[in-house]
Amino acid sequence: MSTVTTRPPGSRYGRSSDERADRTLKIVGAVLGVALLALIGWFGYHYVGQNKISGEVISFDTGQESVRVHLEVRKDAGASGYCTVRSQAEDGSEVGRADFRFTGDGTRIDKVVTLRTKAPGTTAELLGCHAD
Repeated sequence: MSTVTTRPPGSRYGRSSDERADRTLKIVGAVLGVALLALIGWFGYHYVGQNKISGEVISFDTGQESVRVHLEVRKDAGASGYCTVRSQAEDGSEVGRADFRFTGDGTRIDKVVTLRTKAPGTTAELLGCHAD
């Protein structure tokens, strides 16, 4: 007794178009996956590995003509740079912006800076820190 099969013999008709399409999709998917991983690695390296100075606003106190901002800055030892801070009024308009420079050998700096404003500010926002 023999078993009946519905598939044609491969040596006679070659591979089916579905198998060729599956193989092509697997190759394209693998190439795109490797490209995505490389892109994520590149962004991660430049964001974390190359970022020599970064900061965070811990707290702020508003006044009529200034905003006192407590900044915590983390940087590489010996690196220098600046952080840009701005303040906005209640209506959202910018009332003050300044760069504050950080130098020295320390890797973590806590500093209270005073941002002068042209009107009463209601916020203190760290726009970013940049190495020299």
